[in-house]
Amino acid sequence: MGAPRAHDDRELDDLEPGTRQRAQLRTRVADIASTALCVVLALWALWSIIGVMRGTDGWAYSVVACALLATAVAARTVGIRRRNVQSGR
Repeated sequence: MGAPRAHDDRELDDLEPGTRQRAQLRTRVADIASTALCVVLALWALWSIIGVMRGTDGWAYSVVACALLATAVAARTVGIRRRNVQSGR
């Protein structure tokens, strides 16, 4: 089984339309972006909680950070579950 070929009988590059990598690109980019968002929010929540414990930050910052982190993690989890159900895994 050879590589996919375009209409002019040449091999397709990895990210050309019609390749498996191109079809998976949107999912991979969304996965990387949601992971980065969760990491940034987790760091913000940790930093604000440490600030509250030191007495240098207000508690509202840590509440907002934790709420946003919980929302982002929940959305990521739901997205992963839906993607697995749609792909039949």
